[in-house]
Amino acid sequence: MAPNGVLSNGNGSGQEVDVDILIIGAGPTGLGAAKRLHQIDGPSWMIIDSNEIPGGLASTDITPEGFLYDVGGHVIFSHYKYFDDCINEALPNETDWYQHQRVSYVRYKDLWVPYPFQNNISMLPKEDQVICLEGMIDAALEARVANTKPKDFDEWILRNNGEGLANIFMRPYNYKVWAVPTTKMQCQWLGERVAAPNVKLVTKNVILNKTAGNWGPNATFRFPAHGGTGNIWISVAKTIPREKQRFGSHGRVKSVDAPNKRVHLEDGTTIKYEKLISTMAVDSLVEAMHDDSLIKLSRGLFYSTTHVIGVGVRGSRPERIGDKCWLYFPEDNCPFYRATIFSNYSPNNQPQATKKLPTQQLADGSKPDSTEPTAGPYWSIMLEVSESSMKPVNVQTMLPDCIAGLVATQMLKPTDEIVSTYHRAFDHGYPTPTLEREGVLTQLLPKLYDMGILSRGRFGSWRYEVGNQDHSFMLGVEAADHIVNGAAELTLNYPDFVNTRVNSERRLVDGAQFFKSMKGIRVEGMPLRAKMDG
Repeated sequence: MAPNGVLSNGNGSGQEVDVDILIIGAGPTGLGAAKRLHQIDGPSWMIIDSNEIPGGLASTDITPEGFLYDVGGHVIFSHYKYFDDCINEALPNETDWYQHQRVSYVRYKDLWVPYPFQNNISMLPKEDQVICLEGMIDAALEARVANTKPKDFDEWILRNNGEGLANIFMRPYNYKVWAVPTTKMQCQWLGERVAAPNVKLVTKNVILNKTAGNWGPNATFRFPAHGGTGNIWISVAKTIPREKQRFGSHGRVKSVDAPNKRVHLEDGTTIKYEKLISTMAVDSLVEAMHDDSLIKLSRGLFYSTTHVIGVGVRGSRPERIGDKCWLYFPEDNCPFYRATIFSNYSPNNQPQATKKLPTQQLADGSKPDSTEPTAGPYWSIMLEVSESSMKPVNVQTMLPDCIAGLVATQMLKPTDEIVSTYHRAFDHGYPTPTLEREGVLTQLLPKLYDMGILSRGRFGSWRYEVGNQDHSFMLGVEAADHIVNGAAELTLNYPDFVNTRVNSERRLVDGAQFFKSMKGIRVEGMPLRAKMDG
């Protein structure tokens, strides 16, 4: 075997590889861990993934016609300077990016209501304004005397928004997104995710017929000029040594032997490790470990499946669509909860106008008069539909149902020419913050940790509140730093802290940094987790 855990004679059955740290998964979390370990340049390490192309749940597909679709609605905004450094290193040129101001609306009663809905009820019909304002006033009065915290997400909605907004928007929309009722979700995850309305401002805007401005951390964002979101992670992977990457069929995990600290791959290779950073879904990880007690414990975690549907359309982008970015749909006249005008993010997300494509169907489902390939221009819409045991869907009719929903919501006209369609289901789409979640995670993650396994990432640590690309990347960075330097994993353990500040302690240009003293980032009452035993 070559130094630093690298195979000296290629991939092959029956070989054994020995590394200090093994990383499973080459999505943002795994690449974050690899990037930090490469920077520290201490322990030997390897990153494996069953896919040939890195990116995980932040990857991009290309249809045969040349339309690009991400795995759901991803945009780049950041809480971390280290994340920015790594992304800028991977795609360093100004021409690598498009900068956008978020233009986002909620479709309600054939109106486009600016996002966030709860701050813009001035746009609603008068009768709905009254219902919402009455509920908000009642909620504000009750909040003044409340001496307990909300017991679930539904109670949080009622206390912050009132009954009117809850019934008109918050309950139906969140059910469409999460595929579980709001009464079955906890509310600790909310933070900057959900806007709580300002009753005085809302009332003022209703009287003056004004709308509220942009809210939230993604009011401005950037998007890759080429290759979709997936190109970010392909480019990041290129900045770490190729010889430490094992992707594709030679990187597929068959089983994890935690007691003996070995991972067995499908091709017969065994990788021996001292520490394991796993970004697999934690329920899949414990299945691979064949640990019945952990499998039983993981069954308390709930997730939804995300269906991503893409529709490529011939013609110039309509004026009714304009420069909209992503749009929300709480009503039941369409199966999707969100639509992204993906062609607005980059002109390279769809074929060039000179490319000739046949019309597959019209938006009303009828056949075109001619299927002769003709030129563009083209534009595209990306849709998301959730599915769970509490919200079943008809997969066979989903695509036509979604196209019918686009017509019903006036996103498409019945005569629009559809030249490309795309549908892919991602089994683990959203890690649901159910009432039971923390009870499971506070047992499951420490049990794995005691075995030398750090389960991290969107589904590795199962915390949606730190499940964006920047969070996911830093979960990997901080896991690597924790193993090597004993650093605190702030993103995992203190989501509210990292989400309310600019996290600038780590920088890519500074070299390996030690955080044992926690200088500059002390939080009152926050313990520093001890370095893992070797």
